[in-house]
Amino acid sequence: MNAPKRGPRSAPDRLRQLLVMLPWLMEAGEVPLADVADRYGMTEAQVTKDLELVAMCGLPPYVDEMIDVFVDDGMVFVGVPRLFTRPLRLTAPEGFALLASGRAAMELPGADPEGPLARGLDKLAHALDRAGLDADDRTAGVVVDLERPALTAEIIDATAAGMELTIDYFSPARGDRSSRTIIPRHVFADGGNWYLLADDDRSGERRTFRIDRIESMNPTEVRHPPDPSATAPDSFFADADLPRARLRLAAPAHWIVEHYPVDSVEPVTGRAATSSPGAVDVVLPVSSDWWLDRLLVRLGPNAEVLEPAHGADGAVRLAASILANYD
Repeated sequence: MNAPKRGPRSAPDRLRQLLVMLPWLMEAGEVPLADVADRYGMTEAQVTKDLELVAMCGLPPYVDEMIDVFVDDGMVFVGVPRLFTRPLRLTAPEGFALLASGRAAMELPGADPEGPLARGLDKLAHALDRAGLDADDRTAGVVVDLERPALTAEIIDATAAGMELTIDYFSPARGDRSSRTIIPRHVFADGGNWYLLADDDRSGERRTFRIDRIESMNPTEVRHPPDPSATAPDSFFADADLPRARLRLAAPAHWIVEHYPVDSVEPVTGRAATSSPGAVDVVLPVSSDWWLDRLLVRLGPNAEVLEPAHGADGAVRLAASILANYD
């Protein structure tokens, strides 16, 4: 029996759990709600809440293409929608992405190594192999159909093995080279470039590195267990290249922490806390000056730029430009 998961769960965690749960439920047809909660280490309320979201998923025009699922009198009923009976037409990157997501989901509690999801992943891997694409376990974290930088294959192998690496990395944003020790977690491609998501000893954070900027790498003798939850970051990356800004956020601006990757969040103490109760100091990556300017305009008086110096100047000019349009 799995101990029920309590407390808030992130959207990616809920999605990965549903990837495991739905194929099993569709094959079973109807299952007691208590059995579903026990199998997946969730509370009955969590199962019901997640399945309520599933019931609103489907394809346009949302008439007969919805996922048929409901909970009634302690039983879960799931039908197989017509959209799941059609053969999929996937590009190579889409196939690798689906395979990577499914394999990560198979590490979650309740995943059946002989169940429908596992069988579907085996069929997908065989289809990719027949198409001449390498879909063995080494590429479980790779979504690619691009020319690879020189060290990509070695980094993929190191990621699969949980092998700690020392690397020399060039950062164009700072114009310097640095040596650091990393734990590689996930290799992926985005926007025509290859990236490595890794735990970085220099920052103490999980950061994204462009593989073509890794000038050399050497394995250490240290091995680490894999992290199935490591996936490509959403929106812009928590990239080791990106400059950082330090903002003081009043309580109404705390939504920033939930919407964007941040390096650290620290409560404001002392006199500053008296004038702004609940304020926090946040360090976050900045994809561009223009992005920061727009963010600060949105936050208005609820944000103060602590670093870099003059970091708010662009936002002041942008706000003045906006106001001029209403004169």
